[in-house]
This record gives sequence, C-alpha cells and structure tokens, in this order.
Amino acid sequence: MFEIIPSPGTENKDFAEIDEKIKSVRELAKTIHIDVIDGKYADNTTFSDPNPFSKYTKELPSGERGQLVGGKGLVLEVHLMVEDPLSYVKRFADAGFHRFIGQIEKMPDQEAFVAEAQLYGEVALALDKQSSIDDLKVPLSDLDSLLVMTIQAGFSGQKFEEQLLEKVKKIREKDEYLPIEVDGGINEHTIQIAASAGATRFVATSAIFGGKTPLEQFKLLQEKLKPLL
Repeated sequence: MFEIIPSPGTENKDFAEIDEKIKSVRELAKTIHIDVIDGKYADNTTFSDPNPFSKYTKELPSGERGQLVGGKGLVLEVHLMVEDPLSYVKRFADAGFHRFIGQIEKMPDQEAFVAEAQLYGEVALALDKQSSIDDLKVPLSDLDSLLVMTIQAGFSGQKFEEQLLEKVKKIREKDEYLPIEVDGGINEHTIQIAASAGATRFVATSAIFGGKTPLEQFKLLQEKLKPLL
C-alpha cells in the first residue's frame, strides 16, 4: 500500500505557516511529516515546538498510548534531524505525535532511541545520503518503518538523487513487507521511480505546496502511483 505524506518542509520558521499548509491537505492526507532541525545536524533550523500541533492530535479517537489510532484525525510523524533524537521523543509524544523518525548520523544509541520511541508509537530510523544500511545497529524487524533520504538532509527543494534508491532496493531484498519511506525531491516523475525501487511512503513538499493547489498536486501524485498498485 502506497502513502503520500505531505511535509510543510524545512523552511518554515513559525507555526502559522505550517498550520496553513496542514489545513490545505488534511482533506486527503492521513499523515503529516514534520521536520525538526536543530542547527547542529545541518546548517538550518526549523520550528521545533511540538505543543501547537496538539490541536490536530486531540482529534484522534482515544486509544491505548503507544498505538497508532485511526479515524478522522491526522497522524503526525516527526523527522528528527538533530544531534540527539532520543532527547526529543517524549516532548513530541506528549503533544500527541505517534510516529518518530530519527536520523542515525548523530544518534548516540540507536537501540535506546528505538526502545524509547516504541513506548509512544511507531519508530523508524533514517539514513542520510552518506549512510549505508550497514550503519544500522538494530535489526529491521525491530522497526516499524525505515526512511531513506534521497537528497542530503537539511533543506527542502533539492534535486532527487536516483542513485540513493540503491539502498531502498537492498532493504527491500532483506524485508518484503517493511514500509520504506523516501524523502527528498519527490515529484510526479520521481515518485514512480522510487515506488519501482521498493518505496511505499513518499514525503513530498515542493511537489504539493509549490504547484497549483495542494489538493490538485496531491491527487496528481496519487494518479502517478496507480499504475504501480
């Protein structure tokens, strides 16, 4: 099953900008991808206060803590491009985030991050451009998903780097069912390439918010995936 996941991107410095983008796609999107960059992982900073997002997570039906729940509310996933992702997990969990994605490059202990995030919901590790699947220190079976950057993490609007999909292909060979998310340069052309390589979740920023209306762009990406279903 494919999923298109809108992301407000890495250029938003206040919640009002992010909020407008979320409102523009919530009619179709099931999940929203929120980037958090601390200025240490990459030469960029983003809005990083989780509390305003609780206006959306409160709409989720009640359920056991640590489990994703369905319904009309949005599932929020946080992409932690930070020096120590573990230190961010509880704050975002308390605000209602249910999916936690941590870049491994500045992560002191992958096992500790996975264990902590699993207390609150789904957990994924993320591989930046320079990282290989051999850099993973936990089994794929311990993860709910895995994210592969198809650009250098840090800034939206970069060109898709197809060679980075080799990691997606290798992961798919190892695990037939693990959701693999790709992030960076996804548009109506590259989404098909990524899906053919084995990706199942597609983070999109410019392709949704940089074209006509966000809903039209979202539907365009959906149409591009239909031949591959």
